[in-house]
Amino acid sequence: MSTTTGPVRPTASLKSTAPRLRTVRRRTTGRPRRSVLLTVLTGVVLVYSLLPLVWLLISATKSQQGLARSFGLWFDSDFDLWHNIGVTFTYQDGVFGRWLLNTLMYVVVGAGGATFLAVLGGYALAKFAFPGKRAVFAVVIGAVAVPGTALAVPTFLMFSKMGLTDTPWAVIIPSLISPFGLYLMWVFATEAIPTELMEAARIDGASELRTFFTVALPLLAPGTVTVLLFTTVATWNNYFLPLIMLKDPDWYPLTLGLDSWNKQAQTAGGEAIPHLVLTGSLLTIVPLIAAFLLLQKYWQSGLSAGSVKE
Repeated sequence: MSTTTGPVRPTASLKSTAPRLRTVRRRTTGRPRRSVLLTVLTGVVLVYSLLPLVWLLISATKSQQGLARSFGLWFDSDFDLWHNIGVTFTYQDGVFGRWLLNTLMYVVVGAGGATFLAVLGGYALAKFAFPGKRAVFAVVIGAVAVPGTALAVPTFLMFSKMGLTDTPWAVIIPSLISPFGLYLMWVFATEAIPTELMEAARIDGASELRTFFTVALPLLAPGTVTVLLFTTVATWNNYFLPLIMLKDPDWYPLTLGLDSWNKQAQTAGGEAIPHLVLTGSLLTIVPLIAAFLLLQKYWQSGLSAGSVKE
């Protein structure tokens, strides 16, 4: 019996079990897509942020007559910036220089002390266990939520009974307390300092004080600079606390001194000096801009610390 051979056709079962090739989608390696709306919003925010600074810079180059006869966002025919700076430092026997030194003193002692206390407190709360730690956490969070203006009047009454009003201590001592800085250092120290590193230092015989200064403090540098920037800006721009605490103009900070110059035109026989007020305001923000530019890399690393989990 003969059999015929021919091409064998695949059956349905073989078709169903045949492997299927996956279609590989090519990933686009071109430039990221641009969002027109996001670009417009960024431009609006940029203009909103820089426009007051541009106006202040242009206005500081004008004389008192030039402020009245020229457009606000363009220069006058006379460039009087250097003359305005010289008159600002010599007006009223050079009181602007004293206000600048007062502000630097408040920042160095007040903001510097607040940063140091925040670093010590945040390190202790992050790396040591003690009874009442949760209560301390609740107090810190509550203090962050309370605005500083709400505590100004009770602080004034307390300092008045202590006889410290109208003295630099009335501005320095309240500036030493920074609940937000303490909370920020608490969170930062929890992630920045490995517990194993501290235990290794203790096994080697290092005391707690030496462990803090030689092991923990260098690791806390980004967070320390971040807190220092926040406290410096808050102390430098502080207005309400010196307003209720100080009466002697010799102890005024720049914010209060420039405000007194601005208001003296409203008094009997007072001289209007808007060009000096604008020039003084420009000189006031220059140290803050310099501080942000010099410490920017530490500030950015401090904000991003702990955001990536290894």
